[in-house]
Amino acid sequence: MKVSYKIFNLPFKYPFTISKGTKTHQPVFVVELEYFGHKGYGEAPAISYYNIPVEKMIEDLEAKKALVEKFSFSDPERYWHYLHHLFPQNSFLVCALDMAAWDLYGKMKKKQLHELWGLNIINTPVTDYTIGIDTEGMMIKKMQEKPWPVYKIKVGFDKDIETIAALRKHTDAAFRVDANAAWTLDEALLKIPLLKELGVDMVEQPLAKDNWEGMKILYKKSVLPLYADEACVAEADVEKCYNHFHGINIKLTKCSGITPARRMITKARQLDMKIMIGCMNESSLGTAAIAQLAPLADHVDMDGPLLLAQDIATAVSFENGKIIYRQGFGLGVDMYETME
Repeated sequence: MKVSYKIFNLPFKYPFTISKGTKTHQPVFVVELEYFGHKGYGEAPAISYYNIPVEKMIEDLEAKKALVEKFSFSDPERYWHYLHHLFPQNSFLVCALDMAAWDLYGKMKKKQLHELWGLNIINTPVTDYTIGIDTEGMMIKKMQEKPWPVYKIKVGFDKDIETIAALRKHTDAAFRVDANAAWTLDEALLKIPLLKELGVDMVEQPLAKDNWEGMKILYKKSVLPLYADEACVAEADVEKCYNHFHGINIKLTKCSGITPARRMITKARQLDMKIMIGCMNESSLGTAAIAQLAPLADHVDMDGPLLLAQDIATAVSFENGKIIYRQGFGLGVDMYETME
C-alpha cells in the first residue's frame, strides 16, 4: 500500500453562510491509496467548528504513515477498524482513508459500490439544493438561478420565518429548513407550526446539540419531522437520538466514513427512524461516496459540487435533483486533479 495526499481550497460560487458563520472557500483533504496497480481516492472537508483542519489531518497521517501503508489490505471494513484504532481522535482523516479503501476495493472487484452491495438505484431520492443565509433578495436570486424540486434553506437568524415566506412566493418546490442548532426551545415551538403553513416538510437540528431535554419536549409537540445533525455525529449517537428526533442526518466525514455510515443506517432502521445522508460541501469525489449509499436513504443532501465554483473530479451529475450515476468501478469517479 502506498499513501499520497493533497490539499485543495475550493471556492464557493457565493459566500456560504449558516448560523455558525460564513466561508468563501472549502478546504479539502484528498487521499490516494495505491495497491497493486489500483488507485482509490477519498476526501474529507475541513470544518472549523469540529476543530480538525487539513493541517491536523496531514500531521496525524504523517506520524503514522508507515503503519497505514503496512496493512495487508483485503477488505475495507477490516481496514476501517485498523484505522479507527490508529486515529481515534481524527474521524475526518479516517473517513478519507476509508472512502479511498472502498473505492480501491470496488475497482479490485470491478464493480461500483452500490452494485457490490446489491442496491437498486432506480428510486434513489433526489438531492436537495441548499440556500445559505443571505439577504432576502440574494436568497431569492440563488433559488431562481437553480430551479430545483427540493430546497434546503438555512435558518437561525432574525426574521428567518419572514424570509421563508418571501421565498415561498417564488416556488412551489418542497422546502426543508436547517437551523444548525441556533434556536431555543421556545423559538422552535413558535416557528415550526408557521413553517408547516409555509410548506416546509422537515426541520434539521433545531436546538443545541446537547439540549436533549428540550428535544424530548419538541419531539412530542412538533408538527414537522425533526432530523438530528450536530447531535448525531458517531454510531453511538443514533440510539441517543431515538425518541428525540424522527430521523438522523448521517455525514461521512463526521462519522468517520462509509463503513460506520452503513452500520448507522442499519441501526436507525431498527429503531424505525428516517435517514438523510448529508454532505459537508465535498467536491464530486466525496459526493460520489454519498451517492453509493443514497438508495438506502429517505432523503439526500449532496449538493456540494453545485455550490462550489471549482471541482477536482468527474462523478455523479444531477438532472432536476435526480442522481445520474456514471459508469465505472468503486465510487465511479474520474479524478482530473493529479496528486502530484
